[in-house]
Amino acid sequence: MNTDSRTAIVTGSAQGIGKAIAERLIADGNEVVLLDIADHVRQTAHEIKAAGSLQVDIRDLESLRAAVHGVGHEHGRLDILVNCAGTCGRESFEELSPATWNRDIETNLTATAFACQAAVFPYMRAQGRGRLVNVASVSGKVGGIGPVDPDGGGGRSGAAYAAAKAGTINLTRWIARQVGTWGITCNTVAPGPIASPMAAGADYGVGSLPIPRLGEPREVAGAVSYLVSSDADYTTGACIHVDGGSVLA
Repeated sequence: MNTDSRTAIVTGSAQGIGKAIAERLIADGNEVVLLDIADHVRQTAHEIKAAGSLQVDIRDLESLRAAVHGVGHEHGRLDILVNCAGTCGRESFEELSPATWNRDIETNLTATAFACQAAVFPYMRAQGRGRLVNVASVSGKVGGIGPVDPDGGGGRSGAAYAAAKAGTINLTRWIARQVGTWGITCNTVAPGPIASPMAAGADYGVGSLPIPRLGEPREVAGAVSYLVSSDADYTTGACIHVDGGSVLA
């Protein structure tokens, strides 16, 4: 699946799944710029030999747009955008606050929409080719992953997160319908319970899954690698589950 060197942005790439995706895209021969709010994003970029890094709060849409356009301008092209940045509240529905709702919707859904917009216009559309991959979650398919506690606790991914990831899956389909004639594909990867910092401390009840273990970030990265490769030229609007069978359980 190696490709000619292309320019890629991966958001939420200072650690966890985003870092694994960036590492895989670099191994595939791409020039990857990391974009993350974390202070250590520059250290991660140095560690994995990324082409660059930007510390950005993606909920600040003007800063997000400026970052995406800046990468495209500096490299003269923008071929791949992977939206992986996310937040996940785990409050019960009774305890859900407007602050948590707004944070998770803005980070997981709103920023994804406007990062895609900034990548497509002008860069991908002008090039006549591009790859958009949005990292959702099977939470957006089943209403949160993890055992259901009657009181709403137990660590299941929260209502705002599930709503945002469901929105991401449908947003991806909407964009795919718009951009296909411009040579751009837009797809979703939906991880299940993955051993990452976001999942730390949560009980996902993986023993009941068809593949009874936590997934690994590299397994999500493999799906992304396929979707940005030439093997996926005829794949758009798809949602690939990397979930050990969570949506089957």
